[in-house]
Amino acid sequence: MHNQTFDFYDKTSLKSYNLDERMRYQLNMLDSLDVFTRKHCENVASLTCRLCEYLHCQKGFTEYCTICAYLHDIGKLFIPPSVLQKPGKLTDEEYEIMKTHTTIGYNICMKDLKLRPYASGTIYHHEALDGSGYPRGLTKKDIPYEGQIIRVADEFDAIVSKRQYKSHIGISDTLKILIENTKPHQRVNQSAALHEIAENAKLGKDNAVIVRTLFKVVIDDIGYEIVCTQKYVEDLADELKRFKLMTQYNEKMKKAKKDKDRNYYLEGIKMLLKPGETVEQLDSLYQEYQDAYKTRKAMIDTLYNEIKVIKKLKV
Repeated sequence: MHNQTFDFYDKTSLKSYNLDERMRYQLNMLDSLDVFTRKHCENVASLTCRLCEYLHCQKGFTEYCTICAYLHDIGKLFIPPSVLQKPGKLTDEEYEIMKTHTTIGYNICMKDLKLRPYASGTIYHHEALDGSGYPRGLTKKDIPYEGQIIRVADEFDAIVSKRQYKSHIGISDTLKILIENTKPHQRVNQSAALHEIAENAKLGKDNAVIVRTLFKVVIDDIGYEIVCTQKYVEDLADELKRFKLMTQYNEKMKKAKKDKDRNYYLEGIKMLLKPGETVEQLDSLYQEYQDAYKTRKAMIDTLYNEIKVIKKLKV
């Protein structure tokens, strides 16, 4: 039985850009990263691209921002694997080492004339609007827009990857975390002037407009997943009709008293079988298709409910 898969990060929008040789050079830098970091960079770039489009950014900025996102974690090339790939929580010392990937990545880009224009993604994607980010503890007025967009895309993919979502079911819990990051917290950059501290105290870590736009991206994605799943359900329904007919032939074959009649129904079953299927598997395969049909039908209902939940969330 064909198993339907759904790509969380459809790159249709990203592929619409004609990446010239200069751009491919930047993207090829990802080949040096470990497979998990490379996949994360690709996901963040894809999501950044789509956020820019939903934010109605100009095409040139969208391309620029997307490449910045591709390169945002390039500094992890020089983070020890024992820290980068540690499955558990990092110690304070390890976390300080991990944080250096921003400045390392920035230096990598600045030393390469072809990468220099995209250094912004490396140095700003962990800065927070309220001044609680790193490496420089910048506040909203000093964090470029591309850094604010990439930060939201980065956080979203980090949570999604950690929770190993295969569908958008339950994704509203991830969005709730991002909502919390748009709310003001007590911790601000204490090195700022008093009036800046007061202003920063009103800010959260993430740009609320970008997070709100992420909701639109996710809702549209869920709609797309519903369409894909519905198409799969329709295909399963056709398969169930085929198996129902074969089952009817099988029952008649068992009841037939003449070899001629039994062979007639057996040939009818064989004509309906697809490559890889056998008469002996008929009952088990029929049950598999029935289970898959029920599961996908229930998934569609759950996805519609997920949209309702997300639409009620307030940023």
